[in-house]
Amino acid sequence: MLVFWKERLVFLAVPKTGSTAYETALAGRADIVVSNPPELKHAPIYRYNRFFRPMFEKNGAPDMESLAVVRHPVDWLGSWYRFRRRPFMKGKPNATHHVDFNEFVAAYCQGDSPGFANVGSQAKFLEPRPNGTRATYLFRYEDQPGLRAFLEKRLDVTLETARENVSPQMELQLDPKLEGRLRRKFAADFELWDGIPAEGGTPAT
Repeated sequence: MLVFWKERLVFLAVPKTGSTAYETALAGRADIVVSNPPELKHAPIYRYNRFFRPMFEKNGAPDMESLAVVRHPVDWLGSWYRFRRRPFMKGKPNATHHVDFNEFVAAYCQGDSPGFANVGSQAKFLEPRPNGTRATYLFRYEDQPGLRAFLEKRLDVTLETARENVSPQMELQLDPKLEGRLRRKFAADFELWDGIPAEGGTPAT
């Protein structure tokens, strides 16, 4: 999570959406950098609302806006799957070396997902709170030019980003029937991504 106090902007770090690269590029520009622990670095809306928003408001920033990046749900799961197949993950409970991508997604769709497939939900991460707290701006992960343009204008900076925490590259094919099941079970995640313009992002609604 990055906080830009003067600009009244918080960059929420949705996991597996490239937030670490922006943290590296903007850490020197941000007023607050929350890089650890992961539960705070990747604080979802409900945790932001509970812990960070009251702190900001008490210190004179009741008008803080927030930004988040959303990745296509299938691509997002593919990134998680590949991330957990890194060599050093072998033998760890959350590793995915023992399953193929379809088995990973099938496990994710279970009512009680096993640890290796328990990766949460982007829609749940960004779920608005009853008091109205929500992400103010949403960008597709695939729209890096739009995201950079927004940040450069808002923060008056020139951005240079490099890929970080890159997962192993591999071709992943999802069975169409399984994708249909995924779309039904996690309809909110697909609706979230579909609702963001392909270019330029959008104020969240």
